[in-house]
Amino acid sequence: MIIILKPDTDPSGPEMTNLLDYLSQFPDIKTRTSGVRGTSRVVTELYLIGPTHHIPTETIARMPGVEKVVRVSSKYRQIGRHGGQLDQIGFTYNGVDFSQDTFHVFMGPCAVDTPEHVEAMFRAMKTAGLTTARMGAYKPRTSPYDFQGHGKSCLPWVFELAGKYGIKVIAMEVLRAIHIEEIQQALEETGHPTGVMLQIGTRNAQNFELLKAAGSQQEFPVLYKRGMGLTLEESLNACEYIASEGNRNIVFCLRGVKTRLGDPHRNLVDFAHVPVIKRLTRLPVCVDPTHSVGGKDRAPDGLLDIFHASAQGIIAGANMILVEFHPRPELALCDGPQALTLQELDHFMADVELVRKTYIERKELAARALFKEWHPA
Repeated sequence: MIIILKPDTDPSGPEMTNLLDYLSQFPDIKTRTSGVRGTSRVVTELYLIGPTHHIPTETIARMPGVEKVVRVSSKYRQIGRHGGQLDQIGFTYNGVDFSQDTFHVFMGPCAVDTPEHVEAMFRAMKTAGLTTARMGAYKPRTSPYDFQGHGKSCLPWVFELAGKYGIKVIAMEVLRAIHIEEIQQALEETGHPTGVMLQIGTRNAQNFELLKAAGSQQEFPVLYKRGMGLTLEESLNACEYIASEGNRNIVFCLRGVKTRLGDPHRNLVDFAHVPVIKRLTRLPVCVDPTHSVGGKDRAPDGLLDIFHASAQGIIAGANMILVEFHPRPELALCDGPQALTLQELDHFMADVELVRKTYIERKELAARALFKEWHPA
């Protein structure tokens, strides 16, 4: 059961005290308070853990300070919509809003190589009006002999360059809990010129200790990538691990699933799950077209497969897109063959804007159709 307090209710005030006193008569029930800072309001939710079937919801709903009482029937207690009874609220980080209504493009390499290349990318992003990016410092590789990122040594100059070009949020993969500490330290030493969204990559999708480490800190939001061979339920339960530790600022990323059914693409594109995740959870949804497609092949219509895959995710309602980008892909130390170039940036952004506009028009069309259905002439 989840009890949602009214916006003006003090979590440490008399209304909460009275509520907890009332609940104390049920000895098998444990309570946990969660404060969720959305884009427009702060929501305090009280979670009741244990056998709640005998607790009268009507009585609680009438108590001062209570806005809504929701009986939880699904396993996603923290992130779930629970049959539509809970609204998505999103979150704001470093001045950037993330919700199921917003849209952002995160461009950059899986693993940064040189300051010159990073600065060229940030400069191009600023010209394109972007304030979000993707820059990898720690990179897991299939072969132990491949480049695995510069690690913490590159963090200071990456953060300083991001601040120079107005980048507010960088998505950055972490492989161990110590990497979170290294990012915190580097940001502090450089004066916090930017912000970081911690990325849990597909190879760590069920690294439960890393998931708990990302969830137990609340400084950074988390971008969780679906496991390449995991069911959607398994991946959403991994997000529940993060949220259950206290961090509800999570974005769920679809990046394709590993089967041979997607050949010649690297993975089978799973972007049809965008609306499913938005229906089941309150999480914003990201898509990663470059890791799904894995190449730069061009269709007969003149569009790269990456453009088509991006459009599939955006037209389905994606709130964020993660795209490989590099000024000199032939020199990139990781995933160069699938990276968009500086010359392709303007075309890509114009195409993204066109598709996003179409999605918004589709939403408006659906709203008009539903209005007519609910209010027949």
